Order: sequence, then C-alpha cells, then structure tokens
Amino acid sequence: MTGPDNELMVERKGYLGIIQLNRPRALNSLNLNMVHHMREALATFADDPEITSVIVAGEGGRAFCAGGDIRIIHDLGKANDPDVSRFWREEFPLNYTIAHYPKPYIALMDGIVMGGGVGLSAHGAFRVVTETTRLAMPETGIGYFPDVGVSWLLPKAPGEIGTWMGLTGNEVNAADAIFAGLADVHVPSERLEELTKAISALGPSHVHKGIEMLLAQFSTPPAPGMFETGRELIDAVFSHNTVEEIIATLKARDDAFSQTTLQTLQKRSPTSLKITLRMLRLARDSSGLIECLEREFAAGLEVLKGYDFYEGVRAAIIDKDRNPQWQPAMLSDVTNEDIVRYFGQNPHPVFASHRL
Repeated sequence: MTGPDNELMVERKGYLGIIQLNRPRALNSLNLNMVHHMREALATFADDPEITSVIVAGEGGRAFCAGGDIRIIHDLGKANDPDVSRFWREEFPLNYTIAHYPKPYIALMDGIVMGGGVGLSAHGAFRVVTETTRLAMPETGIGYFPDVGVSWLLPKAPGEIGTWMGLTGNEVNAADAIFAGLADVHVPSERLEELTKAISALGPSHVHKGIEMLLAQFSTPPAPGMFETGRELIDAVFSHNTVEEIIATLKARDDAFSQTTLQTLQKRSPTSLKITLRMLRLARDSSGLIECLEREFAAGLEVLKGYDFYEGVRAAIIDKDRNPQWQPAMLSDVTNEDIVRYFGQNPHPVFASHRL
C-alpha cells in the first residue's frame, strides 16, 4: 500500500513491515498526508501478528528525512489555514506512537536527519546511523525551536550536549548522534539492504534479542565526532540558564570553538534562542514525553503569530539569501515578558485523547 502520490511506500518483507519515505527531491520532508498514512501503517503493522518488527527508511540515498515541509507550514500559517495546526496535531501523536510502539521500531538514519526526521527516528527502539548521517535540530536558524518531542530527548544527553545542539542547530555526525543518545549503532550504508533482509527473517520468537544480535554483527566503529573531546568545554559554556550568560562566557574565551560557536549563535533568532533554552530547562523536570510535546505544541502556535518564523523561512527557503532580519534583532530586546506567552496554558491539548 502507498500514500498519496506514492509519497509513502509501505510494504511487507517476510516478518518485517517497511515504511519508506518517498519524496527524495524534497529530502523526504514530511507533509500532512505522509504523517497521516504513516500513522495508519504503524497501526496496521501493530495489529498484524505476522509482522514482528518495523523499519522506517528514506528513499534516494541523500536523506532519511529533512524534517517537516516548512514551506507548506509557512504558507498555511500566512493564510491562517487551520491545517497548519492539524499537521502538528497528527505529527506529535506519531512521535508518541513511535516512542511507545509495541513492536521493535528500527530507524535507518542514512543521510540527512533533521527536525521532524529526528522525531521519526530518535524516539524509536533501534536507531541506526551511517557514515553519511548528518543530524541536527536547526530550528533556531529559521525562527522556530526544536519540537517533535526533542525537548524531552536533548536534556537527557550527557552534560550540556543537548543544550549546544538545541541552541546552535549545528549538524553532528554518526558518532556524535550516538554520544548524544539520539542513535544506537553505526552500520555502513552499503550494508543497510543486507541488514533489512536479515531482520525480515526474524520470526516472533525472541525478535528483540535477534535484532540486537544482528545490529552487533553489522555494526562498525563510526568516524570520530567532536563531543567526546569537546564535552568539557561545551559543559562549561552551556550550563548557564540564560542565553545572555552563555554569550558572555563565549565572548570571554579566545579558543576557536568558542568564537565559532559565538558567531553561530549571533546568527540565530534571539527570540528562538530564549524559547529553546527555556524549553530545554523546563523539560528537565517534566513528567514525560507528552508534557513536552504539549508544551511544544502550545509554543508552536504562538510562533505562528509572530514574525521570526516567516522571516526565517523566507531567508532559508523562499528567497534563499541566508540573511534573516530578526525582530527583535538583539537579545537584550527580547524580554522575559515576551517569552512567557509561549509557555501559557494550551486550551486544546493535542493529547487529550491519550491521557489515562
């Protein structure tokens, strides 16, 4: 079975259910129909006794999933179309479903894995990265913030690794994705097809253990990342609870990493930086994934009422001048009162039907 226009390919191979994101020209970015049909496919596989596990992958070799289709979200938001919130109302429960899926859920994170792509993979039971993996939550660069439940995951990374990832939006490789707890094992991309075939032969007896054994068999050491050696510096800088303190600490240092990081943060939306840091700090004391997703949902609706998201998408996707003019443009002009409204009570919880 397939989704509309074959944007989502769903098939069975032996005991395995396979979901293939099939928008390679758009780097497999998600739209509402893909999310809807993926939820349907997962429900079908969960109820099928002949299916013992599910693999999710991206078509085309360049990307697992580059995230939600922000051009569509931009246009719907500009038009005040209710479908813009409907996308998140379907996407966020999908992230929750993945996190609590009753059968082994295996994400093949080959190529670009960004934004919503992290939501489709990092919540899964088995997260496989390759030598081509480029993982990021780049939302502060488009006037938004890390969502899809990643505000629940990033604070669980060692030290302040998650804070660095959320604020800078920088890409990391396979080793760093594993170090941050967003992936489990590195497998060469040329062996993914062979791995898929081997998993498809695993029947219902001890399937979870069988997958673990196969991943150990296929895994190889990834190329070195930066987190293992750079964590001490990241922790020292990003342990502060205000963006202003983080910036001041970076300015006081003269090493190359600090100066590069400073330049990166100075290009991000000041409002998004403050929303993101508060989101990550609040998540530390949250009860679970649902609470974080609902907080993200409420903040996302507020972002659509503002300026920076539309300006960020314009600069990155529409005009592609890479020169967003944020409003406010300075951190000092973003007050606590400005940020509080993103964290108010959501009158229409996206997870009302999921509560026990």
